[in-house]
Amino acid sequence: MRTTFSSEDQQITIDLFSPERPGSYPIVCALHGSGGLQHAGHLEFAQLLANQGFFVCVPHYFESTGTYWADSTTIWREFPTWMRAISDGLDYTCTQPKADCSRIALVGFSLGAYLALSLGSEQSRIGAIVDFFGGMPDHFGDKLQQIAPVLILHGETDPVVPVSEAHKLARLLDRRSFPYEMKLYPNAGHGFRGFDMMDAGQRTFHFLRRHLSNGA
Repeated sequence: MRTTFSSEDQQITIDLFSPERPGSYPIVCALHGSGGLQHAGHLEFAQLLANQGFFVCVPHYFESTGTYWADSTTIWREFPTWMRAISDGLDYTCTQPKADCSRIALVGFSLGAYLALSLGSEQSRIGAIVDFFGGMPDHFGDKLQQIAPVLILHGETDPVVPVSEAHKLARLLDRRSFPYEMKLYPNAGHGFRGFDMMDAGQRTFHFLRRHLSNGA
């Protein structure tokens, strides 16, 4: 279902995917990268998760700033506005009949992973975070006091977001004694294909099921 929610007095598109059967399901918020939602891959991923028993929301958070593609300057300028839009999108998703607001996870891709980790460091309602080839901005890492369990998935030959970002995040979580899992893919670049994507998808599903099973 495609609908809209309000953020800073602006209407933002959001796609909602729910399991067919009646019930209350954990929320998974899927966040796209700097290229926006021009391709159908994120929506297909969301539908796959919904088929496995999650209530999935995909907020079009770029609409909050009129962005279509984000370069580094745009990212630095608009990051806080996007975080607010994502949070407002979660608030809206929590009003849906099949959505269980006591169990929330964020799954981010590239820029979306930076946003997911940043939001997760500030909101205790987030119960799990999956980081697909992203990282933690230094501003949020330096003041990190809380964060849900994190699954780090990264390609070792990533030319866009270097794998050093995954190692930096792992060191940060180690120093703070926060739980995480990490899987690096030796031949993967920025984005996964074939067996790497199948493996990452399975890891994501089992991680979410494990950490959202009893509430956040």
